[in-house]
Formats: sequence, structure tokens, C-alpha cells
Amino acid sequence: MDIRLLALDLDGTIVGHNNQISPRVQEAITAAQSKGIQVAVATGRMYTSARKYHQTIVSALPLIAYNGALIQDPLTEKILYHLPVPLDTALDLINELEKPQWRSKVNIHLYLNDQLYVSQITEETERYAARSNVPVNAVGNLETFLKNNAEPTKILAVGTSPKVIKQLMSTLQGYFTSDQLYLTQSTPVFFEATHHNANKGTGVCYLAEQILGLTAEQVMTIGDNYNDVSMLSYAGFSVAMGNAPEQVKEVAQWVAPTIELEGVAVAIEKFLL
Repeated sequence: MDIRLLALDLDGTIVGHNNQISPRVQEAITAAQSKGIQVAVATGRMYTSARKYHQTIVSALPLIAYNGALIQDPLTEKILYHLPVPLDTALDLINELEKPQWRSKVNIHLYLNDQLYVSQITEETERYAARSNVPVNAVGNLETFLKNNAEPTKILAVGTSPKVIKQLMSTLQGYFTSDQLYLTQSTPVFFEATHHNANKGTGVCYLAEQILGLTAEQVMTIGDNYNDVSMLSYAGFSVAMGNAPEQVKEVAQWVAPTIELEGVAVAIEKFLL
């Protein structure tokens, strides 16, 4: 394989429960870079939350954040690509998430101008903000707030259980078409919505083909969850983590060990070094 670009998810792939990249994984990434393979971050996280990992792996490439809705260059801070959710669609989604059957079961997070907004701060939101290392802004009624501001980059619903998110996903996939929103999960309790053309696959494609002049066959991707499926499907060679759901593993060409067993390092050593 003539792999020239390696695109890596963060949480569950190179970032573990301790919120760190292990030394072995870091060494494998550095070794791949020393062979001329460029390494990119492709994450559902906010840009500001993901930037420190981009710096840790010493990537010279733009960062793919918000599941591909934003591509920004940390070296220049220039935004290269941004697809926010249309305001009317965002308001429709907020209205659905605030219906009585969901109101007590999900916390709604809005992302606008790389800031996190919620109606009120809960314990779950505090935990999320602490792990992401970002401030959180409580603004009261989210529909009113959105109407007075711009289009959001992403909307996240944090559920009280995987069952709730599964039910929510099924319900909203019946309400919104794929031409209106891209709906996915990044964890069993994270429901995520972005512009219908914004996903990690389109983000990695833009980075590879428009910025680096590569083909899909020269790209390798590694991820662990449903929001990684689009980039796993795009790449010439794709790897799912051992901790990924079975449906995600089925999309990939190889399944690595789990993150606890440093699966990304194993994959890099096996296929790139």
C-alpha cells in the first residue's frame, strides 16, 4: 500500500479513559510521520477541545472537528471548511429534543463559534466540559438563543442511557431525511447531528483530495464508533478498533486490538512500519 495520509479518531481510538494518548501510540504515530506519512485528527470533538491532541501528535495538517463540519488549521487558525446546520432545521431538531418524552432523558448541547451552549448546567454537562476542557455557557431557552444568533455547527444530545439514544435515533431518523441532517453516534449515549453533507468521510476526502492532492487509495483511517463509518468507508484501507460496535467492525478491512491494548500502535506497526 502507498499510504500517504493516516486519519485518526480521538476518543476510543487514540485517547483512552484517562484522556491521554499512550506513549506507545505516540511513538508509532511519530514513526509513521518519519516515513513521510502525514497524520490527521478527525474527531467529533470541538476544535478547541481537540487542538491539544493535534499538538501532541505534532500534526502539520488542518484539524477535522465536529464530525467533519469544521476543518481548521491550528497553525494559522484559518477556517478552511465549515458546514453549519441550517437555522430552520436546527430549530426543528431542538423542538423535537425538547418534547416531553425526551426532555428528562437528554441534555442538549449546542455548538456555535466553537463555544458550548446549554439551557442549564447539569452534572452531566459539567463532566462533559471537564473531559473536553472547555467552558460551558448556560443561556436558558435554546430556541430563543438560536433565533438571536447564527447557525450551529453541531447539536449533541447526551442521553441517560444507551437505550434512550437508540430510541431517539430511531425516532429522529424517521422525522429527518438524510438530505436534512447527518445523524450519528460517537458513544452509546451521544446522539450527534450536523449538516447533511458534514461527516468524517467528507472531511477526510476534502483534506486528502483538495488539500493534499491524494486519492482515497492513499488514505488509511482508524476509528471506533458509528461516526467513523463514513471515513472508514472512504479510505483505501480502514481499521476498526477492537472496542468498536460490530456494525462498525464490519465496514473496516481490519480490526485492531482494543484501545486498552493500544490497537492504533499495533495497526501502524503492522501496516505502515
